[in-house]
Amino acid sequence: MTTPTLKDILTTGSTPFSSEDEKLITEAYTFAETAHKNQKRRSGEPYVTHCLSVGLTLREIGMDARTIAAGLLHDVPEDTEVTLTEIEKKFGSEIAYLVDGITKLGKIKLRGTKEELYLENLRKMFLAMARDIRVVIIKLADRLHNMRTLEHVPREKQERIARETIEVYAQIANRLGIGELKGELEDLCFRYLDPENYALTKKLQETYLKEGDLYITRIVALFKTELDKEGVRILNIHGRTKHLYRLFHKLKKHDMDIARVYDLV
Repeated sequence: MTTPTLKDILTTGSTPFSSEDEKLITEAYTFAETAHKNQKRRSGEPYVTHCLSVGLTLREIGMDARTIAAGLLHDVPEDTEVTLTEIEKKFGSEIAYLVDGITKLGKIKLRGTKEELYLENLRKMFLAMARDIRVVIIKLADRLHNMRTLEHVPREKQERIARETIEVYAQIANRLGIGELKGELEDLCFRYLDPENYALTKKLQETYLKEGDLYITRIVALFKTELDKEGVRILNIHGRTKHLYRLFHKLKKHDMDIARVYDLV
């Protein structure tokens, strides 16, 4: 996984930022980098790489500059000596409000029995969503990067974090209609919660993937040709393979026979 840069955030997406938005995001990044200066992730990378990853995910799903700035700053009050008041003074009350909301949401942990606390966490998440949906979306981006780097967390914590993610965060992503994020979260959790079936499903998928990729390439080219003929402006056409977690559940219904799964791509 390549480490994102500030330039990646500023240049990703089909609609460029205004100069004012670029200035805000750059200032938020510089502020976060200074605040986290001597901190490192468990992976040994500078802590600010996490902030950049959150910011890039937010940009990829089309969030605005203020939300991205809050994403870059989201861990500053909790993990550094910089206070929320200082963030408010520098970036205004709206961004400070988002950062404060993320800090509060981060205190919700999955404990005890799954059924009881799944509902309790869901209620709290929805309360946060009712106040400002952007807080939840930043938290989803934060959790996605934490799941992508979960191998650096002690084994005893991996299962708890993965369980919490699949029961709360993936469900919230699903309800918000962010399918790709939900699918990746589920796959990352699957890897830690059921490594044996994860490896088996991955192997089965890879066996059929080459043919599927060729099919996607042909179909995308066909769509482009036909849309061009009709004068339809194309922003993006892409295909994808079925996410592993969902594929596994489908395979179970068909005695693990992937030849009977017709929507692999």
